[in-house]
Amino acid sequence: MNLTSEKEYEKMDVKELFKVFSEDKSNTVVRNILIEKHLYLAKILSKKYINKGVDYEDIFQVASLALIYAIDRYDISKGFEFSSFATPTIVGEIKKYFRDKVWTLRVPRRIQELSKKISNAKIQLEQDNKKSPRPKEIAEYLGVTEEDVLEAMEAAYGYQPVSLDMPSGEESEEKDITLGDKIGTEETRFGEIEQRDFLEQFMKTLNELEVKIVIGRFFDNKTQSAIADDIGISQMTVSRLEKKIIEKLKKEYNKAV
Repeated sequence: MNLTSEKEYEKMDVKELFKVFSEDKSNTVVRNILIEKHLYLAKILSKKYINKGVDYEDIFQVASLALIYAIDRYDISKGFEFSSFATPTIVGEIKKYFRDKVWTLRVPRRIQELSKKISNAKIQLEQDNKKSPRPKEIAEYLGVTEEDVLEAMEAAYGYQPVSLDMPSGEESEEKDITLGDKIGTEETRFGEIEQRDFLEQFMKTLNELEVKIVIGRFFDNKTQSAIADDIGISQMTVSRLEKKIIEKLKKEYNKAV
């Protein structure tokens, strides 16, 4: 039976829709209806991964794309329910997203996989021994070296970054100090001090007339004519001496750097 009306498709049950879709994969109307009817799977599975350092909307988007992928690949003739087929596909894509995309630092796949095993081992060992396991105990349990465990545990900090607004310590005197407060900043004043020291040394190489011109032009912001009147020389002489001073300053500065 050929149905072309969207309303008629919506009246069909899921199995009928999948049968139609299996016969014609280009039927976007049926495909969209199947997606809408099964979005609840993406929502339920996405909520299991809330509070793991990623926004729910991002996880849901990954789950939704995985759902569409599952719908396209589902074969109703196999006899099993779609939800049983789609769930592992969606969960697998979400885990892959966390593994490949979420780590703040680019950590080798080997370390990422070991970090997951360490997390599971911690839970098991804590249950068995009623205490938090040491790295050596975890290494023995997993059959790896202690160095590998320590490397993976350190790399795990790249999975979910710590906010710079968090308190820097538990001491009472540091309760109002955040991690961000302890991050050093570049001290621009050092450059100013170096420049001031260079200029002071350079001024010592000038004669009295040259010093008056430098102070008048670059510290008092006077014109060449005003300086010429103050000193009692021509404006042309001030201009010539100024150019000479600037050339000398450039040479001395190039030597210094």
